[in-house]
Amino acid sequence: MAGFGLPNFGQITEAFKKAQQIQEKAQKLQEELDAMELEGKSSDGRASIWLSGNQKPIRVELAASLLSQTKEEIEQSILEALEAAYEASTSTMKERMNEITGGLNLNLPGLESSD
Repeated sequence: MAGFGLPNFGQITEAFKKAQQIQEKAQKLQEELDAMELEGKSSDGRASIWLSGNQKPIRVELAASLLSQTKEEIEQSILEALEAAYEASTSTMKERMNEITGGLNLNLPGLESSD
């Protein structure tokens, strides 16, 4: 009864097994990403921001010398550090998800390629 263009039962079972494996690996990855601390620094090195692998803010560190600068310079340094931390976090997440999925393009929210 292999008609109607349907895959055989073995193929369906194998597909479910693979999906379950990916789900288990994704759960483990979620835990690993939560535990990561990825640092981003401003170009002058006076502002640092740490995010988890899931973009959760962890901490901020500002050099005392930065605090004597203008409001705009402080804001710029913080923004640069945040952007660097965000880039480190998102690229780490994408790389790790690609390892799990074997490079399958799953079109997951937040993981779209910006190429």
